[in-house]
Amino acid sequence: QVQLVESGGGLVQAGGSLRLSCAASGRAFSRYTMGWFRQAPGKEREFVGAISWSGGSTYYSDSVKGRFTISRNNAEKTVYLQMNSLKPEDTAVYYCAARWYSGPSYVVGEYDYWGQGTQVTVSS
Repeated sequence: QVQLVESGGGLVQAGGSLRLSCAASGRAFSRYTMGWFRQAPGKEREFVGAISWSGGSTYYSDSVKGRFTISRNNAEKTVYLQMNSLKPEDTAVYYCAARWYSGPSYVVGEYDYWGQGTQVTVSS
């Protein structure tokens, strides 16, 4: 089992940057594929990106590709989401999620553990 805690959210102007962190506790963090999702008011939770166990492979939604970067530090049990060139439509609660011993997925229901989320607000 793993517990996830996101941090780093806040208010930023369009064009700015934020770096989200997701700290994990528990065993075998390096065996979890980690994903980032977001949920805007009135909308379904959507896939942002994911990173493989080793960090060697990353996957992104088309809406963030080229602007967002996911990385992880398995020794520190932390995964990061670097967000650049932020747009007002990036405003949402951002969640990290862990998927045990499986490849990356964009499907919400295929992740086993979730953090509580952190709010990101981008003003125009």
